[in-house]
Amino acid sequence: MSNPALLVLYGSQTGTAQDTAQRLARQAQRRRLRVRVMPLDDYNVANLITESLVVFVCSTTGQGDPPDNMKNFWRFLFKKSLPAGSLSQLDCAILGLGDSSYPKFNFVAKKLHKRLLQLGACVLLPVGLADDQHDLGADAVIDPWFASFWGKVSTLYPTLSGMMPLREDEPLPPTYTFHFLDDMQEKEEVQLRIPMDQTVPSQSHPFPARMVFNRRVTEPSHFQDVRHIELDVTGSNIEFAAGDVVMMRPCNAPEDVQQFCQLLKLDPETRFTLSPTDNTAVPARLPQPCTVRHLVESYLDIAAVPRRSFFELLSTFATNELEQEKLAEFSSAAGQDELHNYCNRPRRTMLEVLADFPHTTAELKVDYLLDLFPEIQPRSFSIASSLRAHPNRIQVLVAVVCYKTKLYKPRKGLCSSWLASLDPAQGDVYVPLWVKKGSLKFPSDKETPVIMVGPGTGVAPFRSVLQERTAEGRTANVLFFGCRSKSKDFYFRTEWEEMMEAGFLTLFTAFSRDQEAKVYVQHRVRDNGELLWDLIANKNACFYIAGNAKQMPASVCDALKEAFQQAGGVSAEEAEQMLATMEKTGRFQSETWS
Repeated sequence: MSNPALLVLYGSQTGTAQDTAQRLARQAQRRRLRVRVMPLDDYNVANLITESLVVFVCSTTGQGDPPDNMKNFWRFLFKKSLPAGSLSQLDCAILGLGDSSYPKFNFVAKKLHKRLLQLGACVLLPVGLADDQHDLGADAVIDPWFASFWGKVSTLYPTLSGMMPLREDEPLPPTYTFHFLDDMQEKEEVQLRIPMDQTVPSQSHPFPARMVFNRRVTEPSHFQDVRHIELDVTGSNIEFAAGDVVMMRPCNAPEDVQQFCQLLKLDPETRFTLSPTDNTAVPARLPQPCTVRHLVESYLDIAAVPRRSFFELLSTFATNELEQEKLAEFSSAAGQDELHNYCNRPRRTMLEVLADFPHTTAELKVDYLLDLFPEIQPRSFSIASSLRAHPNRIQVLVAVVCYKTKLYKPRKGLCSSWLASLDPAQGDVYVPLWVKKGSLKFPSDKETPVIMVGPGTGVAPFRSVLQERTAEGRTANVLFFGCRSKSKDFYFRTEWEEMMEAGFLTLFTAFSRDQEAKVYVQHRVRDNGELLWDLIANKNACFYIAGNAKQMPASVCDALKEAFQQAGGVSAEEAEQMLATMEKTGRFQSETWS
């Protein structure tokens, strides 16, 4: 049997599955296998019947949903019209990336595995279920799974074992080659153009929305900087409903761009074109030609905490013995604890790692930049406004992430810090964005009461639905809002008070630090059991939770079940069953983030 060509297909939301797929592809290259790696939605799924060896690497998002870049593939694969044995020629393997703190842990990989078996595919080894919650992270499953996979492949294709693999410290060819242009050529500004056609903005064609205002809504003395931001989407064809999210791709800080260019001795104003070394497409988001500044500012995620693959690739350039030794340790399975302490725990960035390994950084070849650094991923924010109340506008509520670790420099959230730095008072500022369906779905029936629990910035999607329901004259709205202090971080207080006065809102607040004993939203839920029981049991109310995923959602659920028992006189088992039924029928929904 001749050596196979390996196809690695991935579904990735945050870049982890993509990184894992690329790691497997590099292992294949070292074994001198022909390999292609691509997102599932870039692949013509009808060609699967002609493939001999495929690995699927998929993460699970939201409430057990497939990532955005495999949704078309997912729809096609689950068509009832597909014949049962249509993939009988296919040898494949499935690796799932998930987080066991979520109820639908690795749901996508499990469901994909089941479907491929139904279609007659030969699955070479048990589905890998990597778990972020494991002490050693996802690698605790990925490493042994990779080893099993290669064991299976060498049994299937014995000729492979006769080939001498490339050494680990030997650099593989880069995916792209940079061609720097003569400085004498006329320089073009990379500009965001407002699309003139009637397309709806998307990830590949974002709409440059003008920032209207950027206001801090917490007291200056408060530790947390939270921004209320409005963006003008006039002429964009964007439509959205309550519960939807806006996607934005941030830029790196100017000082980071400058430091990166200095470390790599690059002139930010130099222009280049890219050509692929094999049949990979040039990233559509990069203009051709492109300036180094645009590449570093808008594309390379230099402020991310590096993954193990970064050190694997970096180690192939090391000539300094000390640095080589350390990079080899960070790349090895045995060195993962050490790497965790160096990188993950203090949240050290890729840029800081380059500064820590000056000799290796000096040896870096520019052609490898797109192999070393992942693309900046889009960030999502719950839309905090309704088109009924604010036509042609999108508003968001953004907590600016900034915290200390053992490192001298405070850690900053890339997108929230970038947004906070934009000042429309200094001139026009544009934010490229597009809108996506959110996971929260609100009732279309006007009479259905809505109960919302949204502490902190979790209140954002509920402001959107309250503006919508108020415009439609719906009055059965109950909001539980929690924050630290009534005077420091009570978001949209005036609006809530106006809605209450007009009879559109029943509001319960929990200000955790305004008295000696801490009070949270779950306490308010427990205190109002009678009202909640009446709304849920007698009036078919829907119950929503949005906010931080730490303890709040579980505590609110416990408080709600307690309310069912005390006000409704049901047993603990019946209360549990009630909540499970509400969840199944869409009457209990949550959107949480960590």
